Amino acid sequence: MEHNYPFISMLRKYVSSSVLLVIATISALVIANSPWEDFYRNLWELPVSMSVGGFNVFSHGGHAMSLGTFINEFLMAIFFLSVGLEIKREVLCGELSSMKKALAPIIGACGGMIIPIILFFFVCPDNATMERGMTIPMATDIAFSLGCLSIFSKRCPVGLKVFLAALAVADDLGGIIVIAIRYTDDINLWYLLAAILTTIVLCVGNFLGIRTKTFYFNTGALLWYFMLSCGIHSTIAGVVLAFCVPANIPKGTKFYIERIRNKLKHFPATVVTRADRNKPTLLSDKEIAMLKSVESASDHLISPLQDIEDLLKMPVNYHIIPLFAFANAGVNFAGMSLMNLFSGVGLAVFLGLFIGKFCGVLSFSWLGIRLGIIQMPQNANWKSFAGVCMLCGIGFTVSMFMASLSYPATHIDLLNNAKLGILCGTLTSAIVGCVMLNFFLPSEEEMNQLRLATEKQNEAE
Repeated sequence: MEHNYPFISMLRKYVSSSVLLVIATISALVIANSPWEDFYRNLWELPVSMSVGGFNVFSHGGHAMSLGTFINEFLMAIFFLSVGLEIKREVLCGELSSMKKALAPIIGACGGMIIPIILFFFVCPDNATMERGMTIPMATDIAFSLGCLSIFSKRCPVGLKVFLAALAVADDLGGIIVIAIRYTDDINLWYLLAAILTTIVLCVGNFLGIRTKTFYFNTGALLWYFMLSCGIHSTIAGVVLAFCVPANIPKGTKFYIERIRNKLKHFPATVVTRADRNKPTLLSDKEIAMLKSVESASDHLISPLQDIEDLLKMPVNYHIIPLFAFANAGVNFAGMSLMNLFSGVGLAVFLGLFIGKFCGVLSFSWLGIRLGIIQMPQNANWKSFAGVCMLCGIGFTVSMFMASLSYPATHIDLLNNAKLGILCGTLTSAIVGCVMLNFFLPSEEEMNQLRLATEKQNEAE
C-alpha cells in the first residue's frame, strides 16, 4: 500500500489549525457586534513602526502602516511564503509532480475559478466598482475544507482527501497569479528594478547552493520592501522568495546518512544506568569533531525548502492565519439584513462559493473523466466526489484577503456585503458538503473492505 506521508502531515496540520480559525472568526463577529466594536475598529488603526534613525521599515507612501495594514501586507506575505513553499514541494515531489497526478486537481481548480467569475458577472453586470470583487469566490480555504473532511476520516478514501488538498493548493496558485496581475498599483520603475535585482540575487544564491536561512530571510525582507514600494502587492514577495529557496540536497541523502553511520561507529554501544544520567561526561577533541560532523550531516539531510516550511508551520497556522481572521472577519450586522444576500456583491459572492465552486469543479472534472484525460479518485464514486466538490465552496482566508484588496475603505458597504457573502457561502457549503458526505460515503466496514481489496490488487500487480 502506498503511503502519502507529505499529504498526511498536511492534513494533520490544517485540521488542527482550522479549530483556531473558527474560534477567531466567531470572536471577531461577536466583538464587532458588541459594545466593544469601537475598540475593535480602533485597534486595527494603531500605527506600527520599526525605525532605524528616521527610516520606518513599516511605512508606505510616507506614512506608518496601521496594524490592520501590517497584518494584510507583511504577515500575509509570510503566509504566502508558506503557501509558495508548499506549492513548490507539491510540484517537485508531491501531488502536482507529474502530469498524471496534477491534471485532476488543476482541471477541477480551473472550473472552480472560471464558473464563479462568470456567475459574478451575471449578478453584477455593468458595474465597474462591484466587478472589482469578481475574484473573491475563486479560492478554497485549505484549512476549513480539510477540517470538514476530517470528520469522515475513517470513511473517506485517501484519493478524495488528496484531490481536495491538491485542488486547494492549485487554487492558491491561481489566487497568487490574480493578486500579482489584478491588484497592482501604479508602478514605480526604480523600486521595480530594485525588486528584480533582488530576485536575481536570490536566484544566484540558489544556483550557488547557498543553504543558510539567514540569507533567504534577509534578502526576502528587502524584496518585500521593494515590492511594497514599487506598486506590486507585497505578498507576492513571499511567493517569489519561496520559488528561490533550494529544494535539493546536493550530494543526496545516502551520502550524508552513510557519513553519520561511519562517525557513530566510533562510539561503542553502552548500557546507560540511572546513575550515568547525572554524571558529567568529558569528550575528547576528536569525539567533539566527529559529533559536529554528525550534526552538519544531519542539517544537510533537510533541504532549505523543507527546513523553512517546517519553521513556518507553527507561526503561520497558529498565529498569522487566526490573527488575520480575527482582524478581517468582524462584520457589523447593524443596518444589514439577509436581503443583502439577494442582490449585488453579497449575492454574487454567495452564489460564486456555494453554486459556482461546486458546479465548476464537478463539471470540469466530469468532462475530464469522460474524455479520458483524468481518472476518478480511487475507491470514490460520483456521489462522494460531488460531496467533496461541495466542500470546495469553503472559501475564507484568501477570499477575505481578496475582498480587502477589491474594496478599500472608500467602499466599506461593498466590503461588508462581500464578507457576508463569504461567511454565508462558506457556512452553507460546509453544512451541505458534510450532509452529502455523510449520506454518500461508504460505512467504516465497507471502507475497510475496499482498502483490503485495493491492497490485494496492488500486491498482485
